[in-house]
Amino acid sequence: MNSNELPGGRYRVGDLDLSRFGYGAMQLAGPHVFGPPKDRDAAIAVLRTAVELGINHIDTADFYGPHVTNEIIRDALSPYSNDLHIVTKVGARRDENGGWPHARSPQELREQVHENLKNLGLDVLDVVNLRVGGFDRPEPGSIAEQFGALAELRDQGLIRHLGLSTVSAEQIAEAQAIAPVVCVQNFYNLANREDDPLIDSLAAQGIAYVPYFPLGGFTPLQTAELQQAADDLGTTPMSIALAWLLRRSPNILLIPGTSSVAHLRENITGAAIELPKSLFGTA
Repeated sequence: MNSNELPGGRYRVGDLDLSRFGYGAMQLAGPHVFGPPKDRDAAIAVLRTAVELGINHIDTADFYGPHVTNEIIRDALSPYSNDLHIVTKVGARRDENGGWPHARSPQELREQVHENLKNLGLDVLDVVNLRVGGFDRPEPGSIAEQFGALAELRDQGLIRHLGLSTVSAEQIAEAQAIAPVVCVQNFYNLANREDDPLIDSLAAQGIAYVPYFPLGGFTPLQTAELQQAADDLGTTPMSIALAWLLRRSPNILLIPGTSSVAHLRENITGAAIELPKSLFGTA
């Protein structure tokens, strides 16, 4: 067992003990992650249920909504227990048309950190991820200036730990020369395994890997194969996708999102299913 692997389905991220099955709050905002949800009480119920079920790892960003998701988290869960940890992202914003333009100048990053603090109702952020690439893959280029700006805020005590989102191995190494990196969020799933070498490298360093889009980017043939496997096991494609990710490597942490309590419970139950060792290269 890696020293960062903990009993009870947890993994040590910096000095934080996070549940490997976390909750991604993006879907708590309105349609297309823009504006308020149709049912705010239902969104609050999902968050409170997640915590009641043992999830202590909430993933968010102040540009979800914008601001909406963080405000719902604050209203649902504040005052926060000492065991609850919120991971957020900076590096983007929402425009008036609902677009996701980059916002990565040092000044913009500083402003976003302060917005996260205000809207979450916190004095310090547990983990801040710098969002670098597009939706599904890294973009080339140096991130030293941007990561350095966040490292300064960490030195000032506004951030405990730093992570990266949608980055290459080269960008991770560049960031590590500036400050410790405790987690990486990249696009990865059963059908998209380009990050296999990176996952293994990060695992050896005790760095968490947090994949997003567990069912994203599948071809029709891959979708049909996954559905057949789900039918054979009497479960759902999402359950297989989540269970496979948890078994792929002990440093993988999940952040599936939903706006439904029933779907949240289904995801948690599904991720615990036993997969045949031959299924999709399950270890």
